[in-house]
Amino acid sequence: MSQLFTPIQLGPLKLANRIIIAPMCQYMAEDGLATDWHTIHLGQMALSGAGLLIIEATGVEAIGRITNGCVGLYSDAHEAALKKVIDSVRQYSSMPIMIQLGHAGRKASSYRPWEGGQVQLPKDGGWLVAGPSAIPQLPNEPVPRAFDHSDLKRIREAFVDAAKRSVRIGFDGIELHSAHGYLLHQFLSPISNQRTDEYGGSLENRMRFPLEVFKAVREVTPATMCLGLRISGTDWMEGGWTAEDSIVFGRAIKALGCDFIDVSSGGVSPKQQIPLGPKYQVPLADQIKKGTGLLTMAVGLITTPQEAEGIIANGEADMVALARGMLFDPRWPWHAAAELGAQVQVAKPYWRSQPRGLSTLFGDITTGGR
Repeated sequence: MSQLFTPIQLGPLKLANRIIIAPMCQYMAEDGLATDWHTIHLGQMALSGAGLLIIEATGVEAIGRITNGCVGLYSDAHEAALKKVIDSVRQYSSMPIMIQLGHAGRKASSYRPWEGGQVQLPKDGGWLVAGPSAIPQLPNEPVPRAFDHSDLKRIREAFVDAAKRSVRIGFDGIELHSAHGYLLHQFLSPISNQRTDEYGGSLENRMRFPLEVFKAVREVTPATMCLGLRISGTDWMEGGWTAEDSIVFGRAIKALGCDFIDVSSGGVSPKQQIPLGPKYQVPLADQIKKGTGLLTMAVGLITTPQEAEGIIANGEADMVALARGMLFDPRWPWHAAAELGAQVQVAKPYWRSQPRGLSTLFGDITTGGR
């Protein structure tokens, strides 16, 4: 039996298999509002047969969006637009759907990738950015303003407000974004956090604000709602955040009621030295899984069903998350099930696509026609 296609209990949420559709920014929102593009995009993902769909990084305040095209969840209008999308998708798919909530901090106000991806200045339609310390992401970028205590209170409340909206929309879970050099990761890493108050310096202090945010969100999410966190397992540079730090942080969020940890890496500095290659982040997931006891997602250049199956079978992670691979092949779980001799849940209008010789791929189904 394929281990990739076995069910898993993710806190209060049961998944049919271990394939996760990881968050992938689309940059197609209008003033932070989800659009028909998101209905089309998420609709095809929700018909893929994966165990869970996590939607793209969603800004908890306007200045926390990565780009002008990123989705936000900070007003009634944003809540209504996103609920319309999710309700439409849910008419035809029972796949659990989770939202990723985040704040870009000093990496906000960027152009879309196809517009160059660099910082977008206020005079060109961007906005002034801020972060833990007055340290720019790149030397040639404007110096961000350092958040003061009133800013931190506002941002905590913004995460709480967005979490409440996520509950009302009807998401099955929330993933807090603490990876890829965005705000919560910026507080964790000594590369981007050089504060001298209680939020900077020691590991305990640098973890303080992300833990405050996690605790505040946990307090407003019902027990029936899954809550986890995406982390950069390492900064891939000397003097930065490490896998050992991630284990300490992971144990702390586990004590606060974290249901899972999604292990990525990098993003806080252009000086990072990432050893890119197949499954290059899996050892981080394995180390953090063993060090924390948290259910763990592995992500990053996992492309073949055999790679994904091996990760689960060998106990390196509990789930495998794909992003770019799912954009390239929205039927990846179908093809994986076919290669691994497993079954996958498929919408009835697609039943007749089952290839000859794979009569059990979609389970015990009956199709006819005239």
